[in-house]
Amino acid sequence: MYKAKVYVTYKESILDPQGAAIKKALHHLNYQEVQKVSVGKYFEIQVADGGQKINEQVQKMCDELLANVNMETYRFEIQDDQEDEK
Repeated sequence: MYKAKVYVTYKESILDPQGAAIKKALHHLNYQEVQKVSVGKYFEIQVADGGQKINEQVQKMCDELLANVNMETYRFEIQDDQEDEK
């Protein structure tokens, strides 16, 4: 069993209105040193050891469903859950 940790964020060229609103709220709370806030999505996916390579499988999931590749970028980490149980 594997665990994929997937992080999805807007590309640099895409406006992030939620991040801008959070930055403004932080400034109102006197956190003036905050320069930028980016909002994204985080997924943890447990995957059984299948026939396909796990990296290829997770990349396909991201491309087909988890990220809008026109507006978002993603990265992921794969952990072997069996190592966590030892």
